[in-house]
Amino acid sequence: MKERLAQMTRLTKVLLIAPLAILAIVVFVFIGGEIVLHLWNWLLPPLFGIHQITFWQALGILLLCRILFGGFGMHGGPGRGHRRGRIGNRIADRVAERVAERCENMTPEERERFRQRVQERWGGEPSTRETNPLS
Repeated sequence: MKERLAQMTRLTKVLLIAPLAILAIVVFVFIGGEIVLHLWNWLLPPLFGIHQITFWQALGILLLCRILFGGFGMHGGPGRGHRRGRIGNRIADRVAERVAERCENMTPEERERFRQRVQERWGGEPSTRETNPLS
């Protein structure tokens, strides 16, 4: 079987896989619509007195939710979303470094006042560490 797959051209593989992919998409859309249909008709009419919906209305709701909350999965390639994460991490790292630098230059009394202000503002337990009052 592996030898046979290795001998197939790329076009042949695509022609074999494409119908299976289309079938899988259709099955997943059908299952998603049925799940929305049954959940809607099971929960909302008894709770809120809303009318029951049809399968096509369930697909419309599923599509609307996908548009409003999930997009279509086209986010400009694999690097775009990761780039935002890296930039956010660099900013957070820089903020942590600056806080640590400022804490090093504080007197113990200033550090304690800073810890108390952070605790008053954000709640939680005050830190007992000397170098970083936010951790």
